[in-house]
Amino acid sequence: MEGAEQDAALLEGVRRNDPAAFEQFVRRYGDRIFGFGVRVCGEREDARDVLQETLLQVYRSLKTLEEPRALRSWLYRVVSNACLMKRRKKSGEPDRELSLDELMPRGREEAEIQLPDVSDLPDREVERAEVQQVVREAIRSLAPDYRIVLVLRDMEQLSTKETADALQLPESTVKMRLHRARLAVRKALGGAAREGRLAGAGA
Repeated sequence: MEGAEQDAALLEGVRRNDPAAFEQFVRRYGDRIFGFGVRVCGEREDARDVLQETLLQVYRSLKTLEEPRALRSWLYRVVSNACLMKRRKKSGEPDRELSLDELMPRGREEAEIQLPDVSDLPDREVERAEVQQVVREAIRSLAPDYRIVLVLRDMEQLSTKETADALQLPESTVKMRLHRARLAVRKALGGAAREGRLAGAGA
């Protein structure tokens, strides 16, 4: 059964008050929600709280969703709100977030900048781990509004429209924030290479 068909069957089960339907939802989306929480919140404990809050909201409200195709956008709207609420209640954010001036490109701006595909780098575990660490640090340094867009688009693989629906933003705003967030990550990778933090960067 394809993803859309699974979502439709799951939603129908929830509407029938089938006790197994919510368990199926947790099996299908629980790990994804937790992973999203880790990437956006930065702490596994916070991500567990986000997971619990999201599942509670889903349990209360999922049966009101009318269109199965909107399930992913609706779910990420719930979990994104939970992440932002967690941040507002907490003082443990980075001491310094990147400003908009720092997110803007220097010199000629490329039309599209993708996060690096680590699989294309030299096949060494240590180098992949170093790049991943720099990327994680760069994402953690982003302002939350930019961080969430980057995670939804480049890690959760939502479309621009799905991301816009989840965050209730215009697609143009999503594209702008995504581009600036990618530039910030690219800038962090360039800085790490210049500092010699990436193995073989100068080779």
